[in-house]
Amino acid sequence: MLIDLLKIAAGLGLLVVAGDFLVRGAVNLALRLGIPGLIVGLTVVAFGTSAPEMMVSVAAVLRDQPAIALGNVIGSNTANILLVLGIPAVIAAIRTSEADVRESYLIMLGASVLFIVLAFMGPIGWTHALLLLGALGLILTRQIRQALAHRAAREEEEIEGADAHMGWGKILMFLALGLTGLPFGADFLVDGASAIARDFGISEAVIGLTLVAVGTSLPELATSITAAIKGRADMALGNVIGSNIFNLLGILGVAGLVGQMPVPPVMLRLDLWVMLGVAVLIAPFIFYRWPFTRMIGVGLIAIYAAYVWVLMNGNAV
Repeated sequence: MLIDLLKIAAGLGLLVVAGDFLVRGAVNLALRLGIPGLIVGLTVVAFGTSAPEMMVSVAAVLRDQPAIALGNVIGSNTANILLVLGIPAVIAAIRTSEADVRESYLIMLGASVLFIVLAFMGPIGWTHALLLLGALGLILTRQIRQALAHRAAREEEEIEGADAHMGWGKILMFLALGLTGLPFGADFLVDGASAIARDFGISEAVIGLTLVAVGTSLPELATSITAAIKGRADMALGNVIGSNIFNLLGILGVAGLVGQMPVPPVMLRLDLWVMLGVAVLIAPFIFYRWPFTRMIGVGLIAIYAAYVWVLMNGNAV
């Protein structure tokens, strides 16, 4: 078991480091090619920061372990709301009075409902994948048009990983390290997680929903904690909502092109509805600008703990 835990730790470490290298390389390559910074921020950064989760899901499908791929996304979306918002709220209450993410929130709910409908229609295959990716394409196109239309009225935001002095050699090195490290990290994580599942007699679906999902959500957690401490509620909420949208439409869309993903009955009975339920739960905080106080944060963490307890005790199987 120690070796399996080391594989998981090594996999997560590689995913974080390689993902950062990929973002740095891709961002500076795009800027060097003359792509406007506004578009780079909405596309290249979004795709790059989700590359670790995508590689984990793709690796799981390629290893014929689709339950881990699905669990990674469904569990991450649940953990993003309950933990990635809950923990920062406990550390520094998230005040939402200046954060207007209503439109993005409604898109997230729509993406959740769309995926649930597709999940009940049978195994997620290439036709479902194209529908998910098509929806993502429409959303990104609309966001880019809106951003360009309001460009004159907004300040150019600092782009993660941008370095005006980065040379071509360094850009190519970052890209190579990122593209090489991500598959290895994903393989280590999936291999270690599936071995843990076998050792403890836990289903791969539960491992994907918990261990893998929380592990791949750690970068989002770090970002949200930093944003909450700085008083940037818009960044904390936008980080979670944007990640959840991309997880459902982008990551599962790409994974569905790689191979079929049958949805385990446990997910149809419980986990999809928990994911949707916790998304609906935060609606008053989005529309009425209620603050995420420390007590609310404790409550969100408690809900997640109860959910994991149910999974681990087999009541959902």
